[in-house]
Amino acid sequence: MKLGNNLFFKFFVLVLIFSSCKDRNTVEKKKANDFERPNVIFIITDDQGYGDVGFPGNTIIKTPNIDALATKSTELTNFHVGTTCAPSRAGLMTGRNSNRNNAWHTIGGSSILNEEEQTMSEVFQENGYATAMFGKWHLGDNYPFRPHDRGFDNALYHGGGGVGQTPDFWNNDYFDDTYFRNGIPEKFEGYCTDVWFNETIKYIEDQADKPFFTYLALNAPHGPFNVPQEYLDMYADANLTDTQKRFYGLISNVDDNIGKLFKYLETSGKLENTILIFTTDNGTAAGIGKKNGLTTGYNANLRGTKSSPYEGGHRVPFLIHWPKGNITSKNQKKSNDLVAHVDILPTFATLCKLEYTPKNYLDGTDVSQVFQSNTKLEDRMLVVDTQRLQWPKKDRNSCVMQGEWRLVNGDELYNIQTDISQTENLSDKFPERVKNMQAFYDEWWKSTEQDMHYASIPLNTPNNENVLLTIHDLHSEDPIPWNQDLIRKGELSPKGYYLIKITEPGNYQFDLYRYPPESNFAINDTVKEIASKPNWNGQAKGIGIKVVGGQIKLNDFVFKQDGNASESHVSVTGSLENGTYRLAASFITPDTSEFPAYYVNITKI
Repeated sequence: MKLGNNLFFKFFVLVLIFSSCKDRNTVEKKKANDFERPNVIFIITDDQGYGDVGFPGNTIIKTPNIDALATKSTELTNFHVGTTCAPSRAGLMTGRNSNRNNAWHTIGGSSILNEEEQTMSEVFQENGYATAMFGKWHLGDNYPFRPHDRGFDNALYHGGGGVGQTPDFWNNDYFDDTYFRNGIPEKFEGYCTDVWFNETIKYIEDQADKPFFTYLALNAPHGPFNVPQEYLDMYADANLTDTQKRFYGLISNVDDNIGKLFKYLETSGKLENTILIFTTDNGTAAGIGKKNGLTTGYNANLRGTKSSPYEGGHRVPFLIHWPKGNITSKNQKKSNDLVAHVDILPTFATLCKLEYTPKNYLDGTDVSQVFQSNTKLEDRMLVVDTQRLQWPKKDRNSCVMQGEWRLVNGDELYNIQTDISQTENLSDKFPERVKNMQAFYDEWWKSTEQDMHYASIPLNTPNNENVLLTIHDLHSEDPIPWNQDLIRKGELSPKGYYLIKITEPGNYQFDLYRYPPESNFAINDTVKEIASKPNWNGQAKGIGIKVVGGQIKLNDFVFKQDGNASESHVSVTGSLENGTYRLAASFITPDTSEFPAYYVNITKI
């Protein structure tokens, strides 16, 4: 009888436990189903440093809207990115350091995000989000590397790494430009930053059926510092250089547009459940100057600017605002935890409850606890470096970060808690820490080397589109004409190659251009100079060249064709099998020397 009672009691307890678990699972499922996925707007500016905004202490710059956002947001005061444009954007999009994904440079075929990389936009898209980007992509201008190939349903962007660069539409200059909407040129009226924000708001207005992820990646305040006159006038009496005044004017225009976007989100009722982020992509490019022998501008006492491994090269402002998620200044005003751009993708996966299994090793990690529970992150190390070479080089411009410690170039150790300006090298006092941090770097480098490879540009596309190569993506050790001013001058004649891939054998036509196809200029045309203005850079006189033909080299194959300098291009044809090739394209001049074709349009015939 006693044994039976015990068995009955145990059975009764098991039933209760099972029922409790079932009820708890039901509640958890209901909570997940009740979760209204937030919208996400990620704003990232270009070349704006930590001190190029008012709230960290800059008393000259006028950024009232960003400063107001700072009072409502959680601020990361120890947030880091790459030291230049494409590396930061590649790390942000993938959660992986740019040395792993062929975006360690800004030109030279090494700013193209490798095809096998998994992007943030793809993760959001796969989770049912509407996805869009506006502004600067800088991770590839050809299929399958363009933004609308990488998870964005809608993409409106300029070419290359900035307005007026070589892959951009001819004569774009920030005002009334032609941009690419999902790869198709489209003419716009107005100033570039105004266009990006106006189009963003139009897009958001149309999103009623599902949440949206909007990547608002601005080209401002990147050079050439063309700015509406009224924004330049705002700094007429400031103790700044002329370049700084234009640079600050660009930022104030961004600030006005952020104010306009914030107001729209408020009045439309979307602000409450929108994760709004403001940050930048590297240290300041033009916020620090020299006038009458004195330094002008504000860098928050940080050492270094854009491209530097010191703090001023990669520490940038970061604000996050999400009222419904309790991520505001009320929840936590500031966090000094070490966080980086590579952390954003895994963190979004948690905040937005995305199904996400990384396809590749991540350098970043989920840091959502910093926002949601105010708990400190575990101690860890991160690496940032500046390559800007054809192939990455170990120990070049490196910085290992751990809490308040920075190991720069392997032999300079700084404690930024007591020495934010990094003036006192403590490596002799803490040799064991130097040893440990360098050991981490060595292991990290070894792991990145396994991933390093160039992207191959396919000449075969799903819709049989032509493929336009620009010299911006030429693999070369020589100086490259990366912007249209250099294209016009025609002074640079780099030797190098494009890495291409053919998956459909057959005959191909290579049209070699001196000027871009949309310009309609002949090879030997002299193009009129465009004069500069106080608020705006003009363009140099375009110098034509004399040619008698053109040639294509593909590995060991050479195809040649006679040509006429009075035409817009020289066409060279050849039959090719499947495979990967090193392609070199050049004009033949009357003295039989070679001059590189700045643009090559390729069609399968």
